[in-house]
Amino acid sequence: MLELHLVDDITTAEAIAQAEASCTPHPWSAAMYAESISGQDQVFAYNSASAQTIGYAVILQVLDEIQLQNIFISKPWQRQGYGRKLLQLLMELAAKQNCSRMLLEVRESNLAARELYLSCGFKETGLRKQYYRSDSGPRENAILMEASL
Repeated sequence: MLELHLVDDITTAEAIAQAEASCTPHPWSAAMYAESISGQDQVFAYNSASAQTIGYAVILQVLDEIQLQNIFISKPWQRQGYGRKLLQLLMELAAKQNCSRMLLEVRESNLAARELYLSCGFKETGLRKQYYRSDSGPRENAILMEASL
């Protein structure tokens, strides 16, 4: 059975950052994860029945809304439906916390993530021009998305 576990130990920030860096071109830094763990965000590890970590997610609740700050599935587990299941678990958790909607931003170029979000009930609601830094060239737009819970 797959489970979410709240991460509350700031010493895991480096390991989370390394896990994300191995599977995404634009990872968060360990400092960003440390700030999330020690701040108002909720950081979740997504574990298999054998307690192997499949991925992580960071959410922030503001009144009756949940902001999905970050989400990733580790490389060996990608393209097997775990991202969808993690997102669905987060949406269920948000609904249990009496939230009415989930919001997120995604890179315009991240077509796989955008398709996943759309298939899980999200709608594209806006655009933040030149929001994300780029390794080379101009900054990249962020697509704003939301789903009712």
